[in-house]
Amino acid sequence: MNSNCIGGVLHLRLLLFSTSHRILAAHPKISASRRHSTATMGSRSQLPSPPLAEKVKHEMELFGDVRVDNYYWLRDDSRKNPKVISYLQQENAYTEAMMSGTKKFEDEIYAEIRGRIKEDDISAPLRKGPYYYYSRTLEGKEYVQYCRRPIPNRDAPSSVHDTMPSGPDAPPEHVILDENVKAQEHGFYRIGAFKVSPNHKMVAYAEDTKGDEIYTVYVIDAENQAPIGKPLVGVTSNLEWAGNDALVYITMDEILRPDKAWLHKLGADQSNDSCLYHEKDDMFSLGLEASESEKFLFIASESKITRFVFYLEVSKLEEGLKVLTPRIIGIDTSVSHRGNHFFIQRRSDEFFNSELLACLVDNTSATTVLIPHRASVKIQYIKLFSDHLAASEREEGLPKITVYHLPEVEEPLINLEGGKSVQFIDPVYSVDLSVSQFSSTILRFSYSSLRMPNSVYDYDMNTGESVLKKIETVLGGFDASNYVTKRKWATASDGTEIPISIVYQKNLVKLDGSDPMLLYGYGSYEICIDPDFEASRLSLLDRGFIFAIAHIRGGGEMGRQWYENGKFLKKKNTFTDFISCAEYLIEQKYCSKEKLCIEGRSAGGLLIGAVLNMRPDLWKAAVAGVPFVDVLTTMLDPTIPLTTSEWEEWGDPRKEEFYFYMKSYSPVDNVKAQNYPDILVTAGLHDPRVMYSEPAKFVAKLRDMKTDDNMLLFKCELGAGHFSKSGRFERLQEDAMTYTFMLKALNMIPASGSA
Repeated sequence: MNSNCIGGVLHLRLLLFSTSHRILAAHPKISASRRHSTATMGSRSQLPSPPLAEKVKHEMELFGDVRVDNYYWLRDDSRKNPKVISYLQQENAYTEAMMSGTKKFEDEIYAEIRGRIKEDDISAPLRKGPYYYYSRTLEGKEYVQYCRRPIPNRDAPSSVHDTMPSGPDAPPEHVILDENVKAQEHGFYRIGAFKVSPNHKMVAYAEDTKGDEIYTVYVIDAENQAPIGKPLVGVTSNLEWAGNDALVYITMDEILRPDKAWLHKLGADQSNDSCLYHEKDDMFSLGLEASESEKFLFIASESKITRFVFYLEVSKLEEGLKVLTPRIIGIDTSVSHRGNHFFIQRRSDEFFNSELLACLVDNTSATTVLIPHRASVKIQYIKLFSDHLAASEREEGLPKITVYHLPEVEEPLINLEGGKSVQFIDPVYSVDLSVSQFSSTILRFSYSSLRMPNSVYDYDMNTGESVLKKIETVLGGFDASNYVTKRKWATASDGTEIPISIVYQKNLVKLDGSDPMLLYGYGSYEICIDPDFEASRLSLLDRGFIFAIAHIRGGGEMGRQWYENGKFLKKKNTFTDFISCAEYLIEQKYCSKEKLCIEGRSAGGLLIGAVLNMRPDLWKAAVAGVPFVDVLTTMLDPTIPLTTSEWEEWGDPRKEEFYFYMKSYSPVDNVKAQNYPDILVTAGLHDPRVMYSEPAKFVAKLRDMKTDDNMLLFKCELGAGHFSKSGRFERLQEDAMTYTFMLKALNMIPASGSA
């Protein structure tokens, strides 16, 4: 799912990349009244018994309210307690046993998903300096190679029609770094940053070998991979070059809050690095960005409602950080640079969808409005070029790209008018601005929809011409014209219209209420779950599933106020919106309660947990991935990563009003003695965003209290974190298991057990 919706540092409890948000299995008892094929279930006498977590009474009292958590002991910050590890292993073994009858089907689904991938492929080459840069995947290999190839005529101006030469007469390809080699010694491997120096002679990359998102940074010679200096240890993946002789990077405190920015001179020992800034307020976290011009670095300190920025001039490192935008509570700023101007995106309560300002580099206090605030159009972020500005915006729930021509550098900046919008073909889609050359007139963007594979385009900002540079290859006879995408609107309980994105295979669905459906939701952190393409999803669509995304409040799809109306003391709007979307889809005969599956991850897992407690009758099966479900206990504990910085997201339950409101929806606190649908829950032992113990406790309490015999499966990856396994094929195994679980719940697995 695309989540590139908000400027600045994206948050940690999320699907996606930074260090400040909670963002993208348990077991079955089978109802005797439900008919299952022999491949699906087998007889009741053959079912294994689920592990039952020991109850150890743990009382917590606040505001005269006593809560009892019998499974508090499952939290082990060391991740080494033998009793806890043993319990997680028992859960995994139970899940494996319960899914063993459909293992053949699951393996065939995995082979089907993998069979759509062109395993030996390259990304769209990006022209930068004297090289084309790209990544390459190899047949049978889990990880990528980072490559480059010299540009034959590097002095020729770039064009949307540029093509990287290949073949025997082309300049040779050079593999800068091969992840497959690096990953051989590790069960988990992920590169979180890969930064080429401005002179193209060196590369700095950040490596995580555990899944806990604590990185080690290595600097190597780009030609021969020779190490340059000693590694930087215990850092985030947020780093940038400060010229060719230094790096700036971010480290975290004991609760994994990015709190310090450092300057590292190449060849120096890390212990001698100078601290540029220390953010001592535990509500704030640091972020780091380089200007497109490569002349400045911007270090930002942000909470959920406030963001202020310092700048560091790369050619004058000795002058240190300077304040660019001041710290004013409720004001959020992001900064870019071109020529003698800084460009400032500024959001406030009054200008909630942001305005764009400019100021002179040598007079930052005097600003000019370039793009005024618009109540109906949200500025997400901008990209600057030497002669153009590209704005990523949102209007009526859809992303858009608007391009403006800038005056000559020496001319004054007054306002921006006559912006050109890039046109897209699908009714619902996802589009993101990609890395581009600052000195070029070429804007690169990626586009996809629920039916259209990811496509990379180069757009000429002078002529308006778009040229397709790369489209994701989908093997197996895929034809986009067989799929229909739609946008519908459900009416929430308070009358608000909630957008829903829908896709289905037009030759398979009946639209009479008998079709199976998967409804996905997130609804937190102002993150937009834009409708994009996933080849693995075809394994559901080609079996007659309808797939839908509920763009519920708490996300950012409809602008800043959409987010504001789904947080704090309005958080329950997120859950009731999702229920309203489900009821609308049933009413419109896209599905029925007996055929409706739901899924959400991280904060989207909170959504799933909440609606399971609120309306368990509405769903046939639910998948909660790394779910943030022990909300009240976590938000009361400032020693848990992300807690302090997220009091501005969920509220501070040390205040009575927030305590009781949060308690009223926190999934662990609201498990009841009632029937629940089939449920699959996943976790990662080393997850720094949602501690594994939250889903573990949720499953244990469900198993103790629920009154049905439906499946409850818990799968905890003991060698991974928030984003599951690291290999590209390994991750497909999770998709195969999830799809098999849903098809099993819907009794859609053939008796032969064959896909």
